[in-house]
Amino acid sequence: MSETRVEKDSLGEVKVPAEALYGAQTQRAVQNFPISGQRFGRGFIRALGLVKGAAAAQNTALGNLDEALGAAIQTAADEVAEGRWDAEFPIDIYQTGSGTSSNMNTNEVVAHRATQLLDGAASVHPNDHVNFGQSSNDVIPTAMHVSSRIAIEEDLLPALDHLASVLEGKAKDFDGIVKSGRTHLMDATPVRLGQEFGGYAHQLRRGIERVRAVAVELEELALGGTATGTGINTHPDFASGAIARLAERTGIAFREADNHFEAQGAKDAFVNASGALNTVAVSLMKIADDIRWLSSGPTSGLHEIQLPAIQPGSSIMPGKVNPVMSEALMMVAARVMGNHTTITVGGQRGNFELNVMMPVMAQALLESIQLLAGGSRAFADNCAAGIQANEARCRELLERNPSIATALNPHIGYDKASEVAKKSAKEGRSVRDVVDEMGLLPAEVLDEALDVRSMTEPGLPD
Repeated sequence: MSETRVEKDSLGEVKVPAEALYGAQTQRAVQNFPISGQRFGRGFIRALGLVKGAAAAQNTALGNLDEALGAAIQTAADEVAEGRWDAEFPIDIYQTGSGTSSNMNTNEVVAHRATQLLDGAASVHPNDHVNFGQSSNDVIPTAMHVSSRIAIEEDLLPALDHLASVLEGKAKDFDGIVKSGRTHLMDATPVRLGQEFGGYAHQLRRGIERVRAVAVELEELALGGTATGTGINTHPDFASGAIARLAERTGIAFREADNHFEAQGAKDAFVNASGALNTVAVSLMKIADDIRWLSSGPTSGLHEIQLPAIQPGSSIMPGKVNPVMSEALMMVAARVMGNHTTITVGGQRGNFELNVMMPVMAQALLESIQLLAGGSRAFADNCAAGIQANEARCRELLERNPSIATALNPHIGYDKASEVAKKSAKEGRSVRDVVDEMGLLPAEVLDEALDVRSMTEPGLPD
């Protein structure tokens, strides 16, 4: 925008793009923080709009705002929540640690748009009207909780459930396939391929439980604490009423914070939520990496499973297909772990009555949620759903596995079974051949002892 208009704030005059809905304080922030080019995304802006709309509705009901003016603010705030004015939020993530710049950005956009809606009948002030009974210090932590809680409900939990369901289906499909177990990356006693995949699915089910548990904490909102947690300049019924409206609008059981000093001075609930996401990332790293190794080869790796070929794997080696979805998901997990470090450090900066690293914490958690959701869905649909078992390869490696000698312990003792295992490994022969040669067990007992399917379940010989 080449044309400008002049806006004023408490520091004086500022030139603002002529058609912009924002005003002086937003423009100052744009000039002050040309740092990363990263701006708040749809989820956080949506939450800011929801908060401003609920606040205006409650203030109107309490008689703090004229009805026509309050209705215009609600309409403008709804437009912000719906994404109509996202381009009017140009401020960098790396800004004032309270997020005051983004709160005032919202106040200015809503005020300007509400004034337009009133068509000259009244002028809406960003502080006196849109921000009535609020402070950046309670609005921003409220928007943090609202945006992340909605994203968890709408995006993350359904995506994790989808991937868990796909893996559970594979666990059922592969239940009859017995293969070598591995511990310390070395051959171990047999497992069923379905058991491995069942373990992956259960990791995700536990992760869903953990995320649901921490999400409840995010339903506590700081709104009503205003500047320092005391609630100065707000009506006693403002917070409870505005939050009830938020709960009704979103379908999530938001409630007023039990202690406003904790809600504004600390961000422990946010750190805890990030911890649950970090655990999910660890689970996904293990799952994706295991699947990458299980599919390695085809001639010089394990090759016990085959992944769907979704793109050429090399610009120089013809016919090569790589485990690209596993690699993408592993990078997602790494980024989430890094975000957790950022949130952990940010949570430590809750100095006295206000945390001063809220914008980067909000951005990091929302990014983690979206990465985990998108990564899980893509991995489920483009990789896990198309995995096929290589039964012949599983059988081949199992037959050469000296660890099946473990099943001989109850019959011939640990020391003798160890001798069998070592001889089997050294000579590249099956355990059965070695036991036969050494004359250690009758054929019928050996058959029962080396039933590999029975080795994948608890039990001792009769």
